[in-house]
Amino acid sequence: MEGSADERLEFGKMGYGCKHYRRRCQIRAPCCNEIYPCRHCHNEATSMLSNPFDRHELVRYDVKQVVCSVCDTEQPVARVCTNCGVSMGEYFCDICKFYDDDTTKEQFHCNDCGICRIGGRDKFFHCKKCGSCYSNGLRDNHLCVENSMRHHCPICYEFLFDSLKETTVMKCGHTMHCECYNEMMKRDKYCCPICSKSVIDMSKTLEIINKGNKATGMPADYRLKNVWILGNGKNNTFEVFYHIIGQKCSHCKSYNTRIVAPPVLPQ
Repeated sequence: MEGSADERLEFGKMGYGCKHYRRRCQIRAPCCNEIYPCRHCHNEATSMLSNPFDRHELVRYDVKQVVCSVCDTEQPVARVCTNCGVSMGEYFCDICKFYDDDTTKEQFHCNDCGICRIGGRDKFFHCKKCGSCYSNGLRDNHLCVENSMRHHCPICYEFLFDSLKETTVMKCGHTMHCECYNEMMKRDKYCCPICSKSVIDMSKTLEIINKGNKATGMPADYRLKNVWILGNGKNNTFEVFYHIIGQKCSHCKSYNTRIVAPPVLPQ
């Protein structure tokens, strides 16, 4: 390839890749010895195999060989092609074996997470208890749940830790995809799917329910009926008078409760 070394490095930038990443190389998957544009392309393809026992995911750290997309030379993992001298990725991480020409994502490798993140190193911090990187706005401003990001989204069930989609931390400390959270809000679901705690300020809704509760009289047969409820906000149980509108928690004053069986007293 003609031109200076710097010109060769830039050749083909943003001109190759897949729907996931712009990069100038493909990877050879060590698990099946096949060539794919990236590990996500591999995982999507293998997840569709007819035989369930053939389905598998690529471990990013195990990649040893890449194929230059410019000159088709297969070689050990490195940033610069040993044959044509192009940079196979403007951003390159030799730990994750990760390449990306689109540096506007502000990629960085987090040693505590063990993977590459996007968004800029100076804009994130690593919460050791939650086990993931969060934006600086959540520093000392979120409820920690141990390894909260190393779980599946409770809505779509995609693994959150290395998901390409944006995630959000709810008031209770549990996490889910932002798009799943917004869809949940559109459907008037305001409780965490995991712990059932309220995820938004429900004070205005509480005022409306209180008015409806007071305005709705109960039939004589139900006025003295008691039920046991679980208050989802504090996770405690107690006995209250039954009401058709809802059972109010005497601790947090909300209606985020459910009727449960009475406690079993010791014999």
